[in-house]
Amino acid sequence: MMMTNDVVEAFEALDWQAQPIDCASCPHFVMSTIGKCEAQHACVFDRYALRIDRFFRWNADLAKEYLKHPYFEVRAIAAKYVEVFYLPQLVADEDETVRWSAAQRLTLTQLRLLCQDPDREVRIRVATRLPENELKSMIHDADYYVRTIVARRIPIGLLPLMIHDADREVRAEVAKRIALSGLRQMASDPEVQVRLVVVRRLPAAQLSMFLRDADWRVRYEVAQRIDERQLQALLMDEDEAVREIAQARQRIAVPISAKKLIQCGAPL
Repeated sequence: MMMTNDVVEAFEALDWQAQPIDCASCPHFVMSTIGKCEAQHACVFDRYALRIDRFFRWNADLAKEYLKHPYFEVRAIAAKYVEVFYLPQLVADEDETVRWSAAQRLTLTQLRLLCQDPDREVRIRVATRLPENELKSMIHDADYYVRTIVARRIPIGLLPLMIHDADREVRAEVAKRIALSGLRQMASDPEVQVRLVVVRRLPAAQLSMFLRDADWRVRYEVAQRIDERQLQALLMDEDEAVREIAQARQRIAVPISAKKLIQCGAPL
C-alpha cells in the first residue's frame, strides 16, 4: 500500500459533474489494489482538488495523460507534476487557473508568452519569475499589483520610467529603490504615502523643501531629521506633534551648542 499521512476525508466521492464515482469501472481500478489510488482520498476523477493532487503525487508519470481533461482542476494539478516539456501546450489553455499553474514551472522562453495574459494572477506570476532585465515590457501593465512587483524587481536604472505611475502603491515602491537623483523628482508627489518614503530616504540636508508640506506627517518626519539650524520654521507649526518634536530637538541642541562655545573659550 502507498504510505501517507493524509487522512481520508468524509466528503462523498463525486466527479466534476457531481456524479458518483464507480471504482469498478475506473480505468485505474487495478492501481487501487496495489495502493496507487484510493476512493475518497487519492482519485484523479474526484472533483475535490486535494484528492486529485494526491493521485498525481502518487502517480506523477500519469500526469501527462490528463493535460486535456475537461475538468480545469485536473489540468491545473497535472501541470504541477508533468515534465516541463509538456507545459507549453497549456500556455493557451482556456482556464486561467491552468495557465497560472503552468506559469510556475514554464521555461523562460515559454513564460514570456504569458506577459500579456488576460488574467492578472497569471501576469503576477510572470512578473515574479521573469529576469529583472526583462521586466521593462511590463511597466505599463493594466494591473497595479503587477506594476508593483515590477517596481520591486526592475533594475534601478529603469525606475525613472515609473515615477509618474497612476497608482500610489506603485510610486511608493519606486521611491523605496530609486536613485537619489530620481528621488528628488518625487518630492512633489500628490500622495503623502509617497512623500513620506521620499523624506525618509533623502539626506537631512535636502529636507528643507518639505518644511511647508501640506501634511503634518511629512513635517513630523522632517522635524525628526532636519538639521537643528533649520528647525525654526517648525517650532510654531500648526500641528502639536510637529511642534513638540521640533522644540524637543531644539532644547537638546542648545545646551550642546553652549558647551562647544565654552570649550572654545567664547563668552556666553
